Amino acid sequence: MSFTPGTIVVFDRGYTDYQWFADLGQRGVFFVTRLTKGADYEVLERRALPSRAGAVRRDEVIFFPSLAGGGSQAVLRRIEYFDAEQERTLVFLTNHLKFAAATIAAIYKERWQVELFFKALKQNLRVKTFVGTSANALKIQIWTALIAILLLRYLKLRSRWGWSLSNLVALLRQQLFVHRELYIWLDEPF
Repeated sequence: MSFTPGTIVVFDRGYTDYQWFADLGQRGVFFVTRLTKGADYEVLERRALPSRAGAVRRDEVIFFPSLAGGGSQAVLRRIEYFDAEQERTLVFLTNHLKFAAATIAAIYKERWQVELFFKALKQNLRVKTFVGTSANALKIQIWTALIAILLLRYLKLRSRWGWSLSNLVALLRQQLFVHRELYIWLDEPF
């Protein structure tokens, strides 16, 4: 994959490839991910935490000895962040040295919005695979699904009936070929 320099890529720790991380850095692409447990690194610098660090526990510049032998950029940033909602500590890895540690954590947290969107696609719209594989085909399918989800959420919001999104989708599917006034049906489906 090629990304424009300055892009911030966010991905899960299942894609741990330190050489790829180094390649991203050389191309001017930033990334945020979670550090895998048992990763072999050395701490080069412990950064001072701001007076109102909040949930940020550590901010360190680290070095990966395994990358140093190949002449790759082996210096990255490790951030420990305590998530009060889940009551757990998350450890982030990034090559962005200038953003505040809390900003890096917020960037990773926003990744979940994308995950939830694709989960809604799979569950409610029954999108299991993409029809096309070109960049344009994927964009068309994602935009179409996004419009469909927005319309469904609007209908759910407008209705006085206590719909769950999945029930609304299922019953709308059943009513596709029946002539009914939509807004009346939304408020009194039975």
